[in-house]
Amino acid sequence: MTGTQKRKWRFWRLLLRFVLILFISSSLYAVVCRWLFPPITLTQIGSLIEGYGLQRDYVSWDNISPYVKLAAIASEDQRFTTHDGFDWQAMDQRAEENKHRKHKRAAGAASSTISQQTAKNVFLWQGKGVGRYVRKVPEFYFTKIAEWTWGKKRIMEVYLNVIEMGPGIFGIEAASRKYFHKSAKNLTKSEAAMIIASLPNPKRFTVSPASRWVRWRSPQIMHQMDMIAGIPEIHDLLQ
Repeated sequence: MTGTQKRKWRFWRLLLRFVLILFISSSLYAVVCRWLFPPITLTQIGSLIEGYGLQRDYVSWDNISPYVKLAAIASEDQRFTTHDGFDWQAMDQRAEENKHRKHKRAAGAASSTISQQTAKNVFLWQGKGVGRYVRKVPEFYFTKIAEWTWGKKRIMEVYLNVIEMGPGIFGIEAASRKYFHKSAKNLTKSEAAMIIASLPNPKRFTVSPASRWVRWRSPQIMHQMDMIAGIPEIHDLLQ
């Protein structure tokens, strides 16, 4: 083996070792998050770098209003309690829609489930373009880890504590105190719907003062909350 071949072999061996260590450590971290909230996320670091700051106050399941949990399911992922982390039915529907589109741009992928959004927000990064596609494989892996080891209740608890709900505002407790000057435990149905309505773009869709989107979307969310509240799986989760 020549000197060049040895250097190449050493490089690939070191790279493989690095990838293996990264995989094992990230997997262990994902399991540990079953009991501990993440000390910080890449999205939160990005918020600090961009000058938005970081307002955050983690709270437990019992200190989050049931209305918030119900609003999140109603707006973001109505099959949350029954899917395996991925809404395959929605994906199939979107694929079928794309087949019938002629001379038009195909519709995008179905919206991410709450499980996927949790995995992305805790372990990965935001962004569009190439970065979004690079993220898909680890997102799939961390979504399945969360589903297998955390369970639905913990996924929802972490989700509501880590997602951005305004410029530099992360989690439902910080959002509740910022917008309504109360604990997340005491949010009303309409207040919960307003906060959740901002999630597609919390920097643009402001809760206070309520943007046009939030004013339009929150009544729809409340209607959907009424529609799904009696579903046994959802009712049991919220208890």
